Amino acid sequence: MVTVEKKSVNAGKYVDTTHVDTIIRNYKQERWVHNSQRLGKEDSLSVWFTVEEIEGFLNKIKSCGGDGIKLYFGAYSKDFPQRPEYAGRQTVVMVGTKAKETPNGIVDKDIYIDKNGVNSILAYNVGRLCPPMCKPGLDDGDLGITIVDKGADGIVLI
Repeated sequence: MVTVEKKSVNAGKYVDTTHVDTIIRNYKQERWVHNSQRLGKEDSLSVWFTVEEIEGFLNKIKSCGGDGIKLYFGAYSKDFPQRPEYAGRQTVVMVGTKAKETPNGIVDKDIYIDKNGVNSILAYNVGRLCPPMCKPGLDDGDLGITIVDKGADGIVLI
């Protein structure tokens, strides 16, 4: 019997609170405030999924021979009928991937599966956005407060 050892290659790492606070603060100051002004309402700051949803998606990826997930940044259409309160807001979509060896190195290819005779990407989306789906006392304050200087337009607390 031949045993093949699969070596895991990590792309990310665990980070600490300071790192998380810094990148969220940078995002709020550099991107979120401008997105919110353009939308005319607060853009989303986070997307939440249950552990069961993520485990189920991981199991589906594995059953299709996949070995990873890409998180694509995206935005809902201005008339998103499935969840009108999400219209125009940013989101992330998780896409199952499989590493493929190419002459230029390894690339992480999106997985496509057959859905009723149609070739479709293996993806998961429409988690709980905050805002607008923030729960007072639970989500508020989790990311800290950021003061954004908007120049002639004053300051805003986020």
